[in-house]
Amino acid sequence: MKFRPCIDIHNGKVKQIVGGSLHDQGDQALENFVAEQDGEFYGGLYRDKKLSGGHVIMLNSVDSPFYDQTKQQALKALSAYPGGLQAGGGINPYNAQEFLKAGASHVIVTSYVFQDGKFHEGRLKEMQRAVGKERLVLDLSCRKKGDFYYIVTDRWQKYTDVRLNKETLEELAAACDEFLIHAVDVEGKSEGIEEELAAMLGQGIRIPVTYAGGVHNFNDLEKLKRLGQGKIDVTIGSALDLFGGSMEFDRVITYCRQGL
Repeated sequence: MKFRPCIDIHNGKVKQIVGGSLHDQGDQALENFVAEQDGEFYGGLYRDKKLSGGHVIMLNSVDSPFYDQTKQQALKALSAYPGGLQAGGGINPYNAQEFLKAGASHVIVTSYVFQDGKFHEGRLKEMQRAVGKERLVLDLSCRKKGDFYYIVTDRWQKYTDVRLNKETLEELAAACDEFLIHAVDVEGKSEGIEEELAAMLGQGIRIPVTYAGGVHNFNDLEKLKRLGQGKIDVTIGSALDLFGGSMEFDRVITYCRQGL
């Protein structure tokens, strides 16, 4: 299990938020932590710790008055760690190259491919032509509705009609290099992982997958490792002491590298 660091940017600041609280209207979110340092600081920190494959997520819509500030913070982070971080948030075939040229190893896409609540294969192929399958990450972040998980878009605010299950994962694995999956209902709450989702992700997906959401202690990491059969990488945000939580950043790195 690999530790994947994160840099979430909202209203021009590096933050940790409660995922389900994010609203485009008024650019509002329930904040757990607002950093004094900028994107460049965190990009450099992850570079120095040799933590590759993390993600920089821009949490403002492109229509937001804060988008340009948020984008500049993302570009700073990418430039501080060339080839070490992935970029997501409002990515499409027309702007993806800007983030790759700024240093992103991959671009992360959800809303462009899952638009108006539906999966658009043609749009996925557009993204593949724009960046190549090997530099494309599909964000399949999800929320539960009834008994099933559904992929959500537009900064986790809108449900699609696409159910996240083993069949969907197998189908989409052929189209990208990795998956990033936030368990949105527990994202930012530090109250425990979505065990059902973790078990699903451990069922032999043939490409790398990163789970985010709810990790709040080392018991959760052990549980994720067991349910995911060692095949799932992990992102931790609000629970890290780096972002005001109680889990020691360096100990998390050691645990994930050595299993201790």
